[in-house]
Amino acid sequence: MPRHDATPRPPRFLTALPVYNEASHVAGVLDEVLRFTPDVLVVDDGSADGTSDVLARRQDIHVVRHPINRGYGAALTTAFAEALAGDWDGLVTIDCDGQHQPQLIPEFIRRASDETQPADIVSGSRYLQPPPPGVSVPADRRQINHNVTAELNQRLGFTLTDAFCGFKAYTRRSLECLRIQEPGYAMPLEVWVQAAAAGLRVVELPVPLIYLDENRSFGGSLDDAATRLEYYRCVLDQAEAAMAANKPE
Repeated sequence: MPRHDATPRPPRFLTALPVYNEASHVAGVLDEVLRFTPDVLVVDDGSADGTSDVLARRQDIHVVRHPINRGYGAALTTAFAEALAGDWDGLVTIDCDGQHQPQLIPEFIRRASDETQPADIVSGSRYLQPPPPGVSVPADRRQINHNVTAELNQRLGFTLTDAFCGFKAYTRRSLECLRIQEPGYAMPLEVWVQAAAAGLRVVELPVPLIYLDENRSFGGSLDDAATRLEYYRCVLDQAEAAMAANKPE
């Protein structure tokens, strides 16, 4: 009798949005995200502006709430844990500030599931292609991103063009390799250090360069560019030291 191979099921990726005080954006962003994926997690990182009320009225998403604000990295770490706790093949992360385009979610999943060109992490890059005419980036943010990305590449052997883009797809294998401790905005640097140590395969996917609010605050002292750069380098140094300390003899 001829063999009838079962049709492989499509990859199942959870899409997660870390959210903190996004009452004015979150409903519209979620409506758009749900057009391109049915499986959506929101990590509400201690919002105090009505975001939690907006989320509570929805029945089409799953919400995990931190009672207090713990930080961007902490919110993503919760998303990692939720993905690993479920029967997911991977996780897409997308920010809720309107700077990412949800219609690219299927392409991120496709690239992370492509067996002919396998990748453990598909990372969005706003600088892989030239910006469209008239689009500008706050000078300090662009310079810090450029400097830190170059330093990462030199230290870790990557060829990244954007160290900080929050639009990513992680395979389950990559999530199982990551042990993230950094709760703040420097969390991606810890991801890159651990990804390099684990030998994870990384590809970048171009995403549009969009800045809706050039004055958006990082919070407290991190709004100062020099302080922010020092913080990033400190986290990078600590992440490398931690990996070296845990390296088998």
